[in-house]
Amino acid sequence: MSKPTVTRLFIGAGLAMIAGAVLFVAAVAMAIAANAFVMDGSDIVGLRGSPIAWVSVGVAVVGTLAFIGGLIAGLIAWIGALLNTWQFESKAWFVGLLLLGIFNLGFFAMVAYILAAPSGPSPTTRRDASAALPA
Repeated sequence: MSKPTVTRLFIGAGLAMIAGAVLFVAAVAMAIAANAFVMDGSDIVGLRGSPIAWVSVGVAVVGTLAFIGGLIAGLIAWIGALLNTWQFESKAWFVGLLLLGIFNLGFFAMVAYILAAPSGPSPTTRRDASAALPA
């Protein structure tokens, strides 16, 4: 996976997560405004069966699915970045992306990768790899 593909996928994942979160919050706000929740003190114990309540549930489900899709796309972008950095002669980018991703700081690692990482392996690595192939 090329660096531009990883970049597009990562940005698309972020936009999907933002859109999903906005949809979910809008659905909950719509349900609250329509008094669709049955409350017992501060706990939600049910849902009134009005049309606006079911529309809110549908919008919340779509928002949740968009958010989950964004998470999966972000994971795929991270894996693509790891595969790209594995080809570098220096393994510093690979180790940095791997450790930050494992310790739940993958967003910062991906932003650093997009902004500062080289686009591909060094020309000497490509030359060495092609020289090793039998003719």
